[in-house]
Amino acid sequence: MMLRVVIAEDSLLIREGVERVLSRDPELQVVAACADLPELLAAVETHQPDVVVTDVRMPPTSSDEGIQAATKLRASRPSTGVVVLSQYAEPSYATMLLAGGSAGRAYLLKERVGEPGQLVEAVRAVARGGSIIDPIVVEGILADSMKRRASPLATLTPRERDVLAQIAQGKSNAAVGETLYLSEKSVEKHISVLFAKLGLESTPEVNRRVLAVLLYLAEQGG
Repeated sequence: MMLRVVIAEDSLLIREGVERVLSRDPELQVVAACADLPELLAAVETHQPDVVVTDVRMPPTSSDEGIQAATKLRASRPSTGVVVLSQYAEPSYATMLLAGGSAGRAYLLKERVGEPGQLVEAVRAVARGGSIIDPIVVEGILADSMKRRASPLATLTPRERDVLAQIAQGKSNAAVGETLYLSEKSVEKHISVLFAKLGLESTPEVNRRVLAVLLYLAEQGG
């Protein structure tokens, strides 16, 4: 069965390269090649492809347009498979892509797309509702998950994390309460509990508030 494919990639060189790779297969037909998200969405509407192969970042904002496209297509054209190509082995992109389910979704690193048959196999896989995630990205997701589990902040409730996030902005207990619609007494209680969960003891030498913020910023990568 002939599969109709739309490509979206802002780099002309890569776009043409992907098109050449796919066109070698007699059962794949590239019906459009786009340079940005609006072009991609218009091409999908016009050509109704079986599969979209898209860069993760492209105009207009060069942030996560490929993920946006995959999300929109899951709602508007659930039968259309999406292969996201990225130069970033970033777990967050892959987890966003799979947030609505893994069926018909693939995330590949551009540096490995040149390997024989990998891109073609990914296109075929998502067209039949399968899923392929680059092994390097899977390793990153697992490492990220283990890191979160190992973090003492993993024991905090969502509300306690909200309180800590506000403290990290330098806010007083009263200001935290005002932002989160809590009484100052409730904020003090949350802080006391999160200090205990983080193992921060009250001593003259240790400013528990500062240590808690440092733990939070370390987890955030900042």
